[in-house]
Amino acid sequence: MKTPRPNLSDLAAAAGVPGAEATAAPATPSRLLIKVCGMRDAAALTEVTALGPDFLGFIFAPKSPRFVGDVLAPELLQALPPTIWKVGVFVNETTENILATAQRFGLAAVQLHGQETPAQCEELNEAGLMVMKAFSVGEKIGFAPLLPYVPYCDYFLFDTKGAAPGGNGTTFNWNLLQSYNLPVPYFLAGGLGLEHAAELANLRLPGLAGVDLNSGFETAPGVKDAKRVGQMLQALRPL
Repeated sequence: MKTPRPNLSDLAAAAGVPGAEATAAPATPSRLLIKVCGMRDAAALTEVTALGPDFLGFIFAPKSPRFVGDVLAPELLQALPPTIWKVGVFVNETTENILATAQRFGLAAVQLHGQETPAQCEELNEAGLMVMKAFSVGEKIGFAPLLPYVPYCDYFLFDTKGAAPGGNGTTFNWNLLQSYNLPVPYFLAGGLGLEHAAELANLRLPGLAGVDLNSGFETAPGVKDAKRVGQMLQALRPL
């Protein structure tokens, strides 16, 4: 069943469009959702899966050092527990190829990390996939350009602007999100590591739903350190 989408015309104020009536930001969840992204090593995948993250991300962008390619067998991903969302990460890929990859690997969600349009988000949403749209954040951020994406995205993801579409290993100024008031919840990404655990556990930002863990938990590109991931999950999940 598709998630009900708000009406685009009702959201102008949330993006700062003059003359529109203000809308409320999404409620903060009781705990942060955890997404471990860039999985590429079969042994590490087994260990991290056992920790029970909410999402596991697999990168299907050929230029990424964490590109899945043929390293992981589709059957391995298909056999993952249904309680964990399997997310395919794509950069400026065609809808046809995204859907083919999703079917082959049994993906339930897609993360779009390039210059994908709202129309493509709509196509993937209509195909029954959960849609996450990533946006790069530099020294400032404006929310008006995100408005056309709102009806077709389940989550946004804010990552640090850098040379690569993602995985640059640096954080951005999270306080830029204090004024966020769109109804789409989001994940925080970009250089997160164990050193941020305490701050993240106490972080209160409007719309913040989860965190994306990647390069800060690796021994090599695509090889996650399950011990460190486990420590992060323990710190972010209250008993």
